[in-house]
Amino acid sequence: MRKLVGFLLVLTVIMVSIPTAQAESLWVDAVPSANLFTDHRAHAVGDVITIVISESSSASRSGSSANSKSASANLDAGVGIFSFLAAASAATSDDFQSKGSIANTNKVTGRVTVKVTELKPNGQMVISGTQSIKQNGEEQKITITGIVRPADVTADNTVLSSNVADAQLRIDGKGPLTRKQRQGILTQIFNFVF
Repeated sequence: MRKLVGFLLVLTVIMVSIPTAQAESLWVDAVPSANLFTDHRAHAVGDVITIVISESSSASRSGSSANSKSASANLDAGVGIFSFLAAASAATSDDFQSKGSIANTNKVTGRVTVKVTELKPNGQMVISGTQSIKQNGEEQKITITGIVRPADVTADNTVLSSNVADAQLRIDGKGPLTRKQRQGILTQIFNFVF
């Protein structure tokens, strides 16, 4: 009996001192949204949405104005004590005409992925994002902000720019080519003064 108790005691000490092995699953769920049945459309702050930009606008304006004025005066020869005066006449005229026209056409297309920065109480998402492309010393920066309704987000997580409320689309460029397209400082001063 003593041998059995000793054996059990030694066996218990050995069992306690051996580290326990834990079973781990072979399935690793690294990304919570990797589920096939999960909706991948943006719906929370920090989610991303791709805005499909397809905007075009055109405006034209023309105007003309004309103004003319003329006056004449005749003075006959003097009568009586003013008989020494010769007949005189004077005439003035003033003509003014102006014409002008403006035609402007813009077209912007592209895709910009933006982040949801705020979620409104009604579920609408405030979005903001910038895309910067630099090539051969030229940089083009596209910035878009606005509000998107969840119903306007398509299954592939895109939104047409025409469905962005309070949309502000800004395209800035800088580099040698952009500098060459600007008027010189003297031309700008001349245009400002005149």
